[in-house]
Amino acid sequence: MEPLDGAHSVEQSARLIRHYRYATERMMRMMGGWLALTPEVSAKLLMGRHVWDNAQHADILGRRLPELRAHAQESEPANDAFRAFMDALESPETPERTVERLVGIYRVLKPHLLADYERHVAGANAVYEPPTRRILARCAEDERRHIAAGERVLAHLTAAPAARARAEAWQARLEALLGEAGGVTGQGLPDASERAVSPEGVAEAEEFIRLETRPARWPMPDDLRLEVAAMGDALVAGDRAAVRRWLAAEVPEGEAGDAALAAARFTAHAVVAVARIGQQLLVKLRLDGPALSATLAARWARGPEGWRVHALDVARVEAVRSA
Repeated sequence: MEPLDGAHSVEQSARLIRHYRYATERMMRMMGGWLALTPEVSAKLLMGRHVWDNAQHADILGRRLPELRAHAQESEPANDAFRAFMDALESPETPERTVERLVGIYRVLKPHLLADYERHVAGANAVYEPPTRRILARCAEDERRHIAAGERVLAHLTAAPAARARAEAWQARLEALLGEAGGVTGQGLPDASERAVSPEGVAEAEEFIRLETRPARWPMPDDLRLEVAAMGDALVAGDRAAVRRWLAAEVPEGEAGDAALAAARFTAHAVVAVARIGQQLLVKLRLDGPALSATLAARWARGPEGWRVHALDVARVEAVRSA
């Protein structure tokens, strides 16, 4: 006969769920806040996909609490040290620190939560704790997929030795803080040994990376490719009169380039995006120079005189940061 005394009393189980919910709810909120300041498409899509899952985790954990004679949807850190760990986790809030943000979530917090969920499920009483076991098993399944996807995107973003060194240093700092707090429950860190990698998570990340990675050759007709390259050469040469040759008659003279571009010096150009809009092709051309980078969006259409630009806009102008 299954004993009624498990590893956790009703009160203990409710307290642990409040601790899990604190970490999950706060992680969900910080990931949502990071989306606007994360420039890398793969990382943005990764967090955007997973923030919804973690919102669901926070909700089902909160709805379990009244069944354990506790207030619904309450969150509580185990101690001040764990709150300080979460503060540190949230601190990389500038665009260039995407690697640190992903390391904190996918190499430190999520693996720790997964290990704690597994420890709790293993010790929970099978007679009166089935709902808690099912909830944590669902959360654990999602976290395995998240961790695999996060690791794949991190591998993509830390290909350079300097980025890997940053990732390792930040991970070590956060793990030390997590250890000082005794983990999410304050009861010490469970074993976070190697686990099987989720193929679903890896496939999810591969799709995010594919969307971020520029193809070696953008799809467009060969004759248009030649015209775009020639126009790019004229822009780099600063020959605004020559650029006029590719503009359709209805395009105002001023759209050949604004004052900022006219004064800039460029040394190279590259196509960075191509999209079909009805019968036209939108081609984004980036101009790079020692002080300025500019992206032009041109709508090309084929007519009796060949390919011509029927709309030309300056999509972005950025100062080049000095090393």
